[in-house]
Amino acid sequence: MNRFTGRTAVVTGASSGIGAASAVRLAAEGAAVVLADIDEAAGTALARKIRDGGGRAEFVRCDVSREQDWRGLRDRTHTLFGPVAVVHSNAFTHTPAPAHELPGSDWDRDMAVNLKAPYLAVRTFLDDLRAARGSFVATSSVHALCSLPGYPAYAAAKGGMCALVRQLAVEYGPDVRFNSVLPGPILTENWEDVDEEGRLLSARATALGRLGHPDEVAAAVAFLASDDASYITGTNLTVDGGWAVKKESK
Repeated sequence: MNRFTGRTAVVTGASSGIGAASAVRLAAEGAAVVLADIDEAAGTALARKIRDGGGRAEFVRCDVSREQDWRGLRDRTHTLFGPVAVVHSNAFTHTPAPAHELPGSDWDRDMAVNLKAPYLAVRTFLDDLRAARGSFVATSSVHALCSLPGYPAYAAAKGGMCALVRQLAVEYGPDVRFNSVLPGPILTENWEDVDEEGRLLSARATALGRLGHPDEVAAAVAFLASDDASYITGTNLTVDGGWAVKKESK
């Protein structure tokens, strides 16, 4: 498939995990992809790998919590590949701690990266997306739906993101479509410190009985970003192997 030929895509948090898989998938389908992240070494290496495979990709350093970095990202993207038709707002951070133990500075950082960043992305690229009748996809989380101890800031931000996606769909349709994916237990680098027993317990908590892979989330992102989803906007798509529905059934 070449659903994104002639289009430019920006992916944040693109140096690893779901963002990296999304960048690879969009490039494989013809997009010129800008990988935005604070991890220059990993991002540059991935962009090179995409180019070596015949795709078009460049890395641009961007701290998504900083508005000036977004302006720089837009200007550099325009220079490299032109106006943007697809944005995947994926960068995230989280500080596990119960609310009474979570420092205010960590709460603010979680909100800045997880919730303010999608807002800054829209402010930065709205004109491009309108002109292209483009698509914006955010990465939320099943934490927006189901609560687990120790994630007050992360859950609040991801829940806010789902509400923001619905709001943006209303405000900027029909010119731009806004959707999000809500991943469940996905085998990203964050799972490297989880032992086999912990992974098995998480797998058993899903209806499909296994952990997911970043490329499975990337497939959902590519679908929502493509014209195949032309009548879908304001939707928060769960990609969790049935983790949330199984949790609800208990």
